[in-house]
Amino acid sequence: MLENKKIKLLIVDDSVLFRSQIQIALKGIPEIEVVGSAANGSVALEKMKTQEIDICTLDIEMPVMDGIETLKQMKALGLKTKAIMFSSITVASAEKTLEAMQIGAFDFISKPPVSDSNLSPSEKIKEVLLPKVFSLYEQPKKMNPKVTQTEKKESHKVIWELFYPEVLVIASSTGGPNALVDFFSNLKDPLPFPILITQHMPPIFTASLAERLGAHSGKISKEAVHGEILQPNQIYVAPGNFHMSLRGDKKAPSIHLDQKEMRNYVRPCADYLFETAASIYGKNTLGIVFTGMGRDGCDGAQAIKNNKGRILIQNEESSVVFGMPGAVYEQGLHDYEGDPLDLARKLLIISRVRRNNNVA
Repeated sequence: MLENKKIKLLIVDDSVLFRSQIQIALKGIPEIEVVGSAANGSVALEKMKTQEIDICTLDIEMPVMDGIETLKQMKALGLKTKAIMFSSITVASAEKTLEAMQIGAFDFISKPPVSDSNLSPSEKIKEVLLPKVFSLYEQPKKMNPKVTQTEKKESHKVIWELFYPEVLVIASSTGGPNALVDFFSNLKDPLPFPILITQHMPPIFTASLAERLGAHSGKISKEAVHGEILQPNQIYVAPGNFHMSLRGDKKAPSIHLDQKEMRNYVRPCADYLFETAASIYGKNTLGIVFTGMGRDGCDGAQAIKNNKGRILIQNEESSVVFGMPGAVYEQGLHDYEGDPLDLARKLLIISRVRRNNNVA
C-alpha cells in the first residue's frame, strides 16, 4: 500500500444511485478511505486541487464536465490522481472509454445493471473494483533489479535468425488497450502470420478495441468468429465473455469460441489460446504477454516454451501492472522483454527474417 497509509479515493458520478453504491461497496475496507464525492468533473477537479486524492472513480457521461474532459484537465493541471473509469456497456461508451485510456485513465469498470445476477450493484462493484485499486500498490517486483540493460531485454541466447513464427498470440489486461495501440501503430508492414489477442474486456468493448487496432495498424482487425479460418496479417480479438482457442492443423487452423468456466478468474483466458496455438504450431509459435493483473498467460507461455516456441513480454518499466508479464518473468519463460515499441521492432525483425527465407 502507500507506505501503510490508506488509499484516498474520490467518487465522481452524476448518478446518486451509483455514488451511493460505490460508497457501500467500499465501506469497511480498511485500506481505503473515501474522501468525498462529486456529481461532475468540475466539482471533482476543485476537490483534487485542495485534497490529497490517490484514485478517483470517474464516470464517462456527466453534465457540466464529462469524464473525458475531466481527464484532459487533470493532465493539464499535472494532477497525480489515478482515474478508474465507470462506463455503461454501449458502443458509444466503449469508444469513449478507450479514448479515456489513451488520455491517461488507469483502468475501467462497466457499470453493472441494477438487476445483474445474484449480486447487488454494490457487491458487483466491490468484486471488480477492489482488485484494480489494490493492483496499483501490490505489483510484483523483479527479484534482481540490478541486472544490466542487455540482460533485462534478452533472457535466453536465442538465434532469432533461425526462428520462423507462423502465428502470434497475445495476452493483455490492465493497461493493455494502450500498449496494444502503441504496439500495432508501429506494425504497418504486412506480417506473414495471423495475430490473435485475448484482452480482458467486456462484450462491445472488444469490438471497439479491434476497430481501433485496425485503424492504427492498417490491417484487417475484427472480433473473432467461431469456425473462422485464420488468415495472415489479420488481427483477431477474442470477444468479451468468450474463451478463444484454436482447432485443426497448420493447413486450416480455425477459431473456436466457448463460454466454459472462467480460468484465472477471467473469460477470455489467454492460456487456452496459447496452449492450443502451441499444440498446432509447435516451435513456430510466438507469444507476447503485455501488462495486466494476475497471471493469465503464464501457463500458456509454459506450453509454448515446452514446444520450443518463443515468448516476449512487456517490461516492468512500461507496464501499468506487471502482474501477467511478471509471472512469466519470475518463471524464466521469456526470451525478450521491452516496452511496446521495443516489442514491435523485435517482431518486425523476426517477420522480415521469415519473409527473406521464404518460409510459408
